[in-house]
Amino acid sequence: MKKDLGIIPAVYPMPVLMVAAYDENGQVNVMNAAWGMISAPDKVALFISEGHKTTKNILATKAFTVSIADREHMDVADYFGIATGNKTPDKFDRTGYHALRSAHVNAPIVDEFPVVMECELAEEVNTPNLHCIVGKIVNVAADEKVLDPNGKVNPTKLNALIFDQFQNGYYVTGEQVGKAWNAGAALAKQQ
Repeated sequence: MKKDLGIIPAVYPMPVLMVAAYDENGQVNVMNAAWGMISAPDKVALFISEGHKTTKNILATKAFTVSIADREHMDVADYFGIATGNKTPDKFDRTGYHALRSAHVNAPIVDEFPVVMECELAEEVNTPNLHCIVGKIVNVAADEKVLDPNGKVNPTKLNALIFDQFQNGYYVTGEQVGKAWNAGAALAKQQ
């Protein structure tokens, strides 16, 4: 029997995404955003509020990067969610991390995170029910240490963080337990 829990954000897992953009002075700002997802093969949607310093930077520069946080860098990833660029303008510098200028868009790449999507601002959606930044992915780059022999990202090497909204925990991705578009093939044949 199920027990009522009330109104809570009950989606699990959530990604731990590091969204980075330059401000008007070229200062790097990074935020931790769990409410984001792929919305088309070349689009990423970030459900982040207008008040974030990173949101303001994205709207000003029309570009940003989205990195996947990993277990090795969990402490800094969490810090990027705790500190706000609106009150701590040097929050990136405090980490000692390194930012490289993207060769594809006017945005910083945080060198320490293993996978990054380099994005141009495609659209800002602002309705009474949501605020969304949509980015057009113009390039994806990954550290060789997380690639398989075919040059594709291997999730078991990535150790990507996932966020649990039920208990506010971080977890890492684990073993592969099936193949997409295959695990349900037998049921599909019954139709």
